[in-house]
This record gives sequence, C-alpha cells and structure tokens, in this order.
Amino acid sequence: MVEEKKDWINNNAGLPPIQQNRPALSWESKVKKKVRAPSCLGMFRPVMGQCCHQCTPDSLGKKLGQKSFLGFRNLLNINETQTRYRGWLVRRVCCILFVSGCKVYGSPVSNRLKRVGLSNRVREVLGATHKAPKGEDSQGQLSLLSPFLPLISTCISPGLIRFLSWVMLKMFASVFGSIQVNKNHLPALDRAAQEGSPLVYVYVRQSALDCALIPLVLFCHSLRVPYTVCPLHIKSSLLRSILQKVGVVLLPPSAATELEAEMHPLYSAVMTSLVRELLHEGQALSVGVSAMSGHGGQWLARIRQLIKEGSVPDVSLVPVGISYDCVTTTDVKVGLHSVMQWLWSLLWKKPVGSVMIHIAQPFSLKEMCESGRCRVDEWLPLQDLLLPVVLNNRTDCVFGKRRMSWLLSTFHSAPELEEKSRSDRDLNVAIVLHLIFSAASCTAVMSTSLMSSLLLYKHSKGVSTSVLCRDVAWLLEELFFRNRDVGFGGTLPEIVHYSLRLLAPHLVIAAMPSGKDPIVVPRPSFSSILHLSLQAQKVTHAFILEAVGACAVSAMLCEVVFSGASSRVRTDSAKGEEVRGDMEFDVVLGQSELTEKALQLCHLLPPGMMPPCQSAQSFALDAVDSLVRCGILVMEEIPRDVPICDFWKKEGTLTWTTSDDPYHSDSDCEEPDLCSYKISQPRQCPEMLFFFCRMLAGHLRALCWTTTALDGMDSPLAEAEFLSQIHSHLRDTANQKKRHYESCSEEAAHTAVRALIDLGVLLQKRETGGIFLGVSPLFQLSENRQKLQRFISQYLYN
Repeated sequence: MVEEKKDWINNNAGLPPIQQNRPALSWESKVKKKVRAPSCLGMFRPVMGQCCHQCTPDSLGKKLGQKSFLGFRNLLNINETQTRYRGWLVRRVCCILFVSGCKVYGSPVSNRLKRVGLSNRVREVLGATHKAPKGEDSQGQLSLLSPFLPLISTCISPGLIRFLSWVMLKMFASVFGSIQVNKNHLPALDRAAQEGSPLVYVYVRQSALDCALIPLVLFCHSLRVPYTVCPLHIKSSLLRSILQKVGVVLLPPSAATELEAEMHPLYSAVMTSLVRELLHEGQALSVGVSAMSGHGGQWLARIRQLIKEGSVPDVSLVPVGISYDCVTTTDVKVGLHSVMQWLWSLLWKKPVGSVMIHIAQPFSLKEMCESGRCRVDEWLPLQDLLLPVVLNNRTDCVFGKRRMSWLLSTFHSAPELEEKSRSDRDLNVAIVLHLIFSAASCTAVMSTSLMSSLLLYKHSKGVSTSVLCRDVAWLLEELFFRNRDVGFGGTLPEIVHYSLRLLAPHLVIAAMPSGKDPIVVPRPSFSSILHLSLQAQKVTHAFILEAVGACAVSAMLCEVVFSGASSRVRTDSAKGEEVRGDMEFDVVLGQSELTEKALQLCHLLPPGMMPPCQSAQSFALDAVDSLVRCGILVMEEIPRDVPICDFWKKEGTLTWTTSDDPYHSDSDCEEPDLCSYKISQPRQCPEMLFFFCRMLAGHLRALCWTTTALDGMDSPLAEAEFLSQIHSHLRDTANQKKRHYESCSEEAAHTAVRALIDLGVLLQKRETGGIFLGVSPLFQLSENRQKLQRFISQYLYN
C-alpha cells in the first residue's frame, strides 16, 4: 500500500518527476538509501488564482475557470503531436513547425503617432512647456515628440515574433530543465478577451526573464501576445530596434531608470496616450510591479485614469505568479555585447532548475474601483498608528491601516496622474498592493524554497537528512492545507535530493561514516544566507498569518520574562499568579492583549504581505486564530465572574468590528465571550512557534539595526548616500556578529528606511539636488530611539 502512494505528488499534480542526469556523490546516494517516503498527504491539488471574493465578487461569480484541474504543460517539451504533421523528419524540426503553427495577432502602427500627438493630454503638456509661435501648425508640435517616436512606433511583427519565440525556446532549454504552465485558467483568458475587455497581465518583478516568459507562454498557447513594459536600460540601438518590433516598450535612451524617465515633462503624457491607443486597438499589456519600491505601479494608475475619464470602458487584470528554482539576477543595463556573451555561455551550460507559471483568473478593474468594497478611508500615516504606543507606552492603539503613498510617486511634470483627492491616490496604491498580493498568492512554492525555509528558520545549526525529510513532508501538508500549490513532482527522496543538489553551493553537506544520515548545515557566508533567504520568501508569504501571531506571542512572553515571574503567570488578569519552583512555562495570554500585539506588528510588515481590502484588525484576529488552528495555542474560556483587564472596553467601546467580518451583527444585546489562550505542550519547546517567529526576524532585525545606525550618522544626506550607509552598517553588523546575514540585504535596508520615514523617525526634504533624509528632532533624542528599538525588538525571538 505504501508503494502505491510513494509517488503521491506526481499522481495528483500532473507534474513529471524530477530528472537527475549526473552521477551521484556519496551524500546523494545516502539520501536515496536512507529516506523513506511518507504516506499520502493529499488527494487533490489546490486551486489558486481565484478572484478576490470581497473586491470583485461579480468577476468571481462568472466562474470562467474550469471546475476540473487541467494539468500542466512543459513549454520546452515540444514533439510531433503538437504539430499537424508526423514522421521521422517532423521529429527533427518539430519546434520550427510548432512555432510556425501558433497564431499571432499582428499590430500595425498605422497613424498612431498622429493620434498620440493630437490627444488633449499631450497637447496640454506641449502648450505648457513649449509656447508655440503664432501660425505654427500641428506638424511643428509633433516634431517635439521625436525623442519618443521609437516608443510610439512599437509594434508586433508576426514573422519576427515567431523567430524570437523559437530562439527563446532553444535558449531556455539550455537554462532550465522545464517551464511548467498551469493550464487551469488559460481558457478563462480566451473567454475574457471575447467579452471585449483588453487583458493586462501583472507580475511581481524578480528577474529580467519575467518579461520574456509571459509573452512566450501566451504565444505557445495561441493567445494574444501582449505589449511588454520593460524597465531595463538597453543601450544597443540594434537590440532596441528588434525588441520594439516584438511589442517591448522600453525606456527612452536618455533615461537610465524609470524615475529619470518619469521626470521628463512629456514622458508621462505620451505614455498615457500610448496606453489609451493600445487599449483602443484591443491589445494586451504586460506590466511588472516591484514589491520593494512599487515601480511599475504608475502604469496601472494610468489605466485607471483612462477608465475614470471614460477613454477606456474597462480592462481585465490578470495576476501572474512566476516561481524559479534558482532566481537569476540580471544587470539593469543590457547591451548587445553582454547579450551575445550570455548566449555564448549557454553552449556549455547544463540546464539547472525549473520554472513554474500560474496565471490567475481575470477580474474587472472597473468593478474593483467602483464597487467601493476596497476601502481606503481608514488609511492613516504610520506615525499616527504607532508613535503613541512607542513613545508614550500606551496600551491602546489607533484603529486604521498604514498608508503607503510612496508606492506610487507623483512628479510635478505629470499632471495627469495628480489625483484631486487623497482617496483617489490611496485607491491607486490599494490596486497596486492588491495585485502584488494576488500575484504572490498564486505563486507556487518550489522545492528549493521549501528546503531553504527549513534550513534557515528551523535547523540553522544543522540537521540530519532523515529529520529534514520528515519536516519536508510536514511542511508540504501545511502548504496544501493553506491552499498553496507547489512547483515540483516525484517521490519524497527525489524531491529532497533534487533541492539539496540545487542548493549545494550554499550548504555544507557532510556524509557521516558507518552508514549514518548525512548532516546538512547552511553555509555561514553572506551570499549563501542571502540566497536561502530570498528562496524562503515564498514560504513566509504563505505562513504570514502564523508568523505575525507567533511574533505577537513572543512579544507577550518577553513581557513575562521582564516581569520576573518564575513559573506560571496569567497576563489577562489584574493580579498574576506566581508559583515558585521549577519553570513550567505555563502562561495564559489574554485575547485582547494578544490581538493588539499582532495588530501593531501588522503595521510594520513590508508591502504586499497582507491584502489591502482586509482591515488590519481583521488580519490580527486571523493571525491569532491561525495559531489555534495549527495547535500552537489552546483556547480557554474565562468565567464571567473573573475580572479581565480589557483596555479596549476602558475606552468606552464595547467591541470593534470590521467591515469584512462575516460574523458581524448589529445587535448589541450579546457581549462576546471572554477567552484566553494557553501555549500547548508547556513542558517542551514549541518548535513550530519558534519556526514561525524566525520568518519575520530578518525584517525586524534590520529595523532594529537601522535604528541603531542613526546614532552615528550625519544628516541630512542624499537619499542614495543615506541608503548606502545604512546598507554598509547592516553588513558590518552582520559580519561582526558572524550571523543574521539575511538582515543585511539591499532590500532589507530599503524597506527599513522606508518604515522609519513613515514612522516619522526620518524626514524627507526635496531640494534642488534631489531628496535628502535626516533624523527628525523628536528622534534626535537617544531616549526615543531606544524606546523604538525596544518596541521592535520585543517581536524578535531570542
């Protein structure tokens, strides 16, 4: 019976087993011999990528996706069955025949330049920036658009796109072992396009290969190839000319970054008019959004502006999740020489890893904007939410959600994106955040991500392969329980062996004598820990509720330790119960205090970790409930005659409810049952609790170290120089401690600085030389910086 269930992932997932075409090392052979496959952990594959039931219920109700699972397709596995021909010769040229048989929707330029130049938006900007002399015709004004002529003339050539698709299939076959595409929502794309709304594909930026993968997937399924917004700075004129003929919208040659391009007085108006013309033609778009800085969100703001003006009736947004076994980094400056050098290196390179692509269900942008279900009226600055608690040590907390206006920067030269009210701007930010969260939620968890999270957060000091395989089986079951998909197939020994082989450069694997299990330890180096941390981010996103709840429990346990109690303490009662003797760690946690700790931590999370349509209070309640579901906390009801210290009731509010609470009732006749929580297994170390706590430790530790770095920094400094000094401080601190390298990445430094700006610790000043950052007068006092550091460090598991 066990042998029938050994290949449980492969049988239920439709994914091919992992291939291994190399001689095994000593530790690899021992892994295969010592590991035993567990029993079947699941019978059905999770369904991901459905629309948000709160923001877009009408789009969800259409049920465009198939009810049954349609399986996967490997783009690199092309054979004669995918062509109209058969025979020996066909098998030799089947890739060429397949590419020639795919349908391509052409996109001629025609008179697009004239339509863009005569648009009211462009004419207003031209009239404001270039005073035309009397008698000058429209041709004279169109000549001012000559720097943007190549961008406006971007088109899709059917012959060239077939050739480049064939080249990419051959190129990716040398880079990846497979490119798996989930076919579950592909029929929905065709049906949504037939309804008349153009499709806009949105993905989270990870690598430059993202821009090429999405058009290739759509081309291989005979769907409309989108115009792709590419943020790379490409210097070669030949390479730019080729890419612009396959629908790639590049940055202007004079701009090295997106920020430089947006500062041009004409760029934003021209791009908005270009997007309008493309959507009028029925073309699809592909936009990448950065989860760290929000770059790319301005394209979504332009589309919403066009819908609000009535220039475009509606568009269908399609989140796309892309997972890599090994994330490849690409320089932002790409030239012809670097491309040719990279292609030349592929001749001797063996395929490494695989890619998993999930395309979510389309939903209406107009419905999300006009339904009013994605509320932003409760958004407040972060300093209004947390500063009263940090500085005054108050127990009450202001209800609201953190405003992240910096995700969508505005420029003085872009009047069409200047919202008339703050709510409009916040709604644009909410759309960006929602798409970042949706794309991350429909991203499959790869085997390397699974292994990296276990080695970083649970077995940082080393673990045997038998224990590691047991934990892999447990974590897989937990992922499936949370409706998250995985991007691999095969038996458990194959999965563990495959992921360890891919992560081998970042691990220390010791083959023990006398037939014992090999020992696996993360390599204690800066590059290795950062690589493992980057891979583990997908697992953290899947368990973000549990991570927030666990850190809240850790914060309350810190209070217990600082209070000096030696044994049992009731933190929810007015008088604690103290029993001397051996430490039993029997702690009862009040529901109100625990929920408030989780609520305060929610405001410090990086963008994209929680959906913007859910209130922070509801998210905090879900975080506490998730610990009950997974068995970390045990709920205990408190009798009515026992007094409980509930500070929220002190403020005169019996209870607070959220608009997205399905159990909300207007009746005030019933009071909620008072309850508390107790940590299960009090006599043992709850490993699962500490595992979840470590998931957010890197982000929280970076905040603490950044606060410490303010002591010796001269301010104000230019923003780039300030970030560079903070990044150097984080690296120096990690090197000094010889651990915690996951807290000193460039992304961690950027996120920490942004959180301190929102908190009011740092002040932003716009001057002629750019943006300057300096410490605010309130936090120039070391006492206030120490209070902030204590507030953040309470969530760190020690």
